[in-house]
Amino acid sequence: MQTPAATESSRTRRFLGGVERVGNALPHPATMFALLAAVVVVMSAVFSAAGVEVVHPTNGQTIRAVNLLSVAGLQRMVLECGRNFVLFPPLGASLLCLLGLGVAEHSGMIRAALRLMVAATARRWITPMTVLVGVLSNSASEVGYVLVIPLAAALFHALGRHPLLGLAAAFAGVSGGYSANLLIGSVDVLLAGLSESAARIVDPAYVVRPTANYYFMTAATVLLTIVGTWVTEKWVAPRLGGYAGEAAREPLAPLESRERRGLMAAAATVLIFAAVVGRGLLPAGGFLLNPTNPDFGASAFVMGLVTFIFLFGLLPGIAYGIVAGTLRNDHDVVRGMTEAMKSLGGYIVLAFFAAQFIAYFNWTNLGVITAIGGAEAIHRLGVQHSPTVLVVALVLCAAAVNLVIASASAKWALMAPVFVPMFMLLGVSPELAQAAYGVGDSVTNIITPMMPYFPLVLTFAQRYEPKAGIGTLAAIMLPYSAMFLLTWTLLLVVWVWLGLPVGPGAGLFLAR
Repeated sequence: MQTPAATESSRTRRFLGGVERVGNALPHPATMFALLAAVVVVMSAVFSAAGVEVVHPTNGQTIRAVNLLSVAGLQRMVLECGRNFVLFPPLGASLLCLLGLGVAEHSGMIRAALRLMVAATARRWITPMTVLVGVLSNSASEVGYVLVIPLAAALFHALGRHPLLGLAAAFAGVSGGYSANLLIGSVDVLLAGLSESAARIVDPAYVVRPTANYYFMTAATVLLTIVGTWVTEKWVAPRLGGYAGEAAREPLAPLESRERRGLMAAAATVLIFAAVVGRGLLPAGGFLLNPTNPDFGASAFVMGLVTFIFLFGLLPGIAYGIVAGTLRNDHDVVRGMTEAMKSLGGYIVLAFFAAQFIAYFNWTNLGVITAIGGAEAIHRLGVQHSPTVLVVALVLCAAAVNLVIASASAKWALMAPVFVPMFMLLGVSPELAQAAYGVGDSVTNIITPMMPYFPLVLTFAQRYEPKAGIGTLAAIMLPYSAMFLLTWTLLLVVWVWLGLPVGPGAGLFLAR
């Protein structure tokens, strides 16, 4: 007879299995995005005819649904089709990064590094390390998606575990833990600026620093590493079971002497290149700094990080190949890049249709209307009379809106002018509002195809499971999303109850 816990676990697995079956019974992901784009076009006409509109909380302008079935809308779809595709944010970043990583892979450097990592790391620490590295990588923007996630899948595969298990653990850290970190990233600067602008609606002199949520971010990093590890081992691993696919597994044989020499050459190349980059970032005349704005966040390194990821893959890969004897000439280098591009053929097709769908959704203002409407609905419900309830309401609102608007800064630009003044008028700090928003903004990233890198992660999954679809990835990631939402929100509530500051000089309540 099954215990209640076993029965509940069985029910959950059946539910996730149903999610996967339903999701995978849908058309090909590329077709899905094409159909969704068509739905958006039709809905834009319906909403426009119905006169749906909202008032922008910052400038007071009336925002109406834009009809794409009009002559102007149809012409815009025709004229900007190619532009939508070429300027799709993840496309260029992914292709450029993977050009460099393709050389590192073709030379054998990545395989050798994985074997060295496995030999040097105790098996019990692999999963928490994967989740933690994923969380930390989000401070470097795209690097988590294009580097950490595929490497985690390869690492777990080399260990004889299901590669999608490693992919899931890394994806949970990179994207589900987007607002947690031990480092301050560019997104923290952006969100702080938006919070400050909204706060000045009430207090024209209010300042919100990029470190506004640092204490809470640090605690969340620890929490999500623990929770992510638990979900990986207790929920996802039993469901995935052993890997029975055809993808070749990297043998864990000891490194040969030529491979060790190659890794030493690659490491030396990384150190030299890092020293050059570091010199370029020194305050005294750093050649990577913006002369008009010498802040690190405005440097060519941060603004052009994708290029540096490409170089950090290309240069060590070439150094390894030359010393290890796996790259004989420039033809081998180009061959590595070419093979990397071949593996992304399906993603490029998928990106075309995803780019059109997201562009149409933005043009119609449906996402903006959803965000502002959700915030106003919470205000009308009267939950603002309890700071704790308001914090939870903001988390849930951000999590829901995140399903349709993926950009963290775009959502907060719409929601901050509503929630930050509301918090302040109740004596609650803008920093706490930003912390609550960060929780909701992160936890649903990993289950929504609207997140621009979701198609790329799906492409990585299909390397090991060619039949994997949106349903497969959503079912794998749903337990992470649910547990992150529950535990991270609980941490925030406890934080408020204890009265702890969310960052340096950033208390929970305003002085009255």
